[in-house]
Amino acid sequence: MLKIAFHPLYVLPLLEKHRFPMEKYELLPQQLIYEGTCISDNFFKPDLPNDKHIVALHDLDYYYSFLNLTLDQKAVRRIGFPLSEVLVERERLLVQGTIQAALYALTHGVAMNIAGGTHHAYSDRGEGFCMLNDQAIAANYLRTEKLAKQILIIDLDVHQGNGTAEICKNIPEIFTFSMHCERNYPFQKEKSDLDIGLPEHTNDTDYLAILEDTLDNLFLELKPDFVFYQAGVDVLATDKLGKLNLSLLGCKQRDNIVFTKCKAQQVPVVCCMGGGYSENINHILEAHANTYRLAQEIYF
Repeated sequence: MLKIAFHPLYVLPLLEKHRFPMEKYELLPQQLIYEGTCISDNFFKPDLPNDKHIVALHDLDYYYSFLNLTLDQKAVRRIGFPLSEVLVERERLLVQGTIQAALYALTHGVAMNIAGGTHHAYSDRGEGFCMLNDQAIAANYLRTEKLAKQILIIDLDVHQGNGTAEICKNIPEIFTFSMHCERNYPFQKEKSDLDIGLPEHTNDTDYLAILEDTLDNLFLELKPDFVFYQAGVDVLATDKLGKLNLSLLGCKQRDNIVFTKCKAQQVPVVCCMGGGYSENINHILEAHANTYRLAQEIYF
């Protein structure tokens, strides 16, 4: 069975005109159940994590300032969400959701987190709606628990996974690959193990060809035994904060490439949703729902 991390606290209360489409985390599970892609048993509610897994990668002072709501206003503005106890609990649940999904993936081949993919979180600060880097933390958990030897993080959000690159730069067992729009946030990029900065308005055909060729080479050369997939849908042509030109079908084909290659290589994969900022919430939901439909189709 496809296991999916979801907690009601994933849906953080925000002001009505906030640019982050928080409602997608509530609507997506409802849509998947309504259409029959999933049933309620697919979803599991993560617990709070052991702090030791977080501070293994995040700076202790930063983490406890976040935990105790003592971050300065500049740090809070950089994050983009109002600081609150609910936010802190939400972010910790996101982390544990990805850790628990990784354990499910070891058994079932694939698992998902309705949220997560917080790839702009650095070791010592948050930014871009990201505070704790769930995929880096979960990858390090697998490494230190000796559940995986060579981990590949595939980040296909439209924005570079700058925080993930910074956190993992000195961990050879975690290989970071980010394919993103080059002329877009973050404007000061970090160095992933492999970065592909695409030109603005890259279309389905070019995008998918580059991705397929790159993943073929990575699986051949790296031989990963676990994959974390950041499946941001801000690559869509309709996205307000993206500058690529993918269609809904192209975005679905992107996911199909990742899942198909992981399945063929018998490499477990955890998929987190990442960004998506299209004006029409239905475009965001349809693109995310396609990811779950494919996971069910390919693995189950």
